Amino acid sequence: MVRKKALTALAAAAALALGLTACAGGDTDTPAESAGGGEAGGLITIIVNDPANPYWKTEGDVAAAAAEELGYEAVVGAHLGDTNTENTLIDTAITNQSVALILDPANADGSIAAVQKATDAGIPVFLINAEINETGIALAQLVSNNAQGAALGAQEFVRQMEENGNYIELFGAPSDNNAQTRSNGFDTVISQYPDLVQVGEEVANWDRTEGRNATQTLLQANPDISGVIAGNDEMALGAIAALKESGAFDGVVIGGFDGNPDAVESVKAGEMAYTVLQPVAVFAAEAIALADDYIRNGTVPETEKQSFDCILITQENVDLMTGPFTYSG
Repeated sequence: MVRKKALTALAAAAALALGLTACAGGDTDTPAESAGGGEAGGLITIIVNDPANPYWKTEGDVAAAAAEELGYEAVVGAHLGDTNTENTLIDTAITNQSVALILDPANADGSIAAVQKATDAGIPVFLINAEINETGIALAQLVSNNAQGAALGAQEFVRQMEENGNYIELFGAPSDNNAQTRSNGFDTVISQYPDLVQVGEEVANWDRTEGRNATQTLLQANPDISGVIAGNDEMALGAIAALKESGAFDGVVIGGFDGNPDAVESVKAGEMAYTVLQPVAVFAAEAIALADDYIRNGTVPETEKQSFDCILITQENVDLMTGPFTYSG
């Protein structure tokens, strides 16, 4: 019943996502040295990547709001993709006697030691959005079904490209397993169409400015592209800016991934062909529900790695987006 209550708080949490930056933290009595038979209360530390990106901002905001709804204090920090900063934030979470840690890890390999440190300090750890290359340390790793989402996006890309043409790919951060999973998913689908030819690929680290710069570089060598497939929306939006600046935007199919508000507006405007919505609001709230169930009842998730299916957003269904990363269809 407690877990169900946390999930029903999702709508309220998502509504707060635009305006909530962080909730006030404070001292708590003891770390979560033993689970079960407890009461809600104490500090939940939430660490995301970069709240300048609306995806990660929503992730932190929804988790914080869901935690408050259940009677916890919450504080949101950001490591900006840096494992040293992440390590410092986890040290602070330990010092502040957090009762749970919700973490979007900075690096699939580089974050393992920091997660182990929190676990050794008696803090239950729940990973969201990205995985680490180790099991049995965190209690749960909750991510989007990136392979399924990549296949959805690639199928739409093929359709809108009419199965032929030259295209480029913008690749996310290599330290994040999601980047390779999405790229592999794109290739699995697109490779079935021999008249679709990838003429270039650049790493753009999930960033809009880097996406713009990478696209400009690729355009110099490949001025005749008719498509851009990007591992996230920020890079896709950067590609749109570069194509417009180069006078090469008309007729180019651009696909993204995340479902962030700017991408949704771009799809509505007919600029971005599609985006793939990651249900970040759902799994951020679910992580809090799992943490609460563990704190109160000692319930360990039956499955550590859990994935949540993505949704293809095009002009046909974009009006069903009801808020940041929330879909009513």
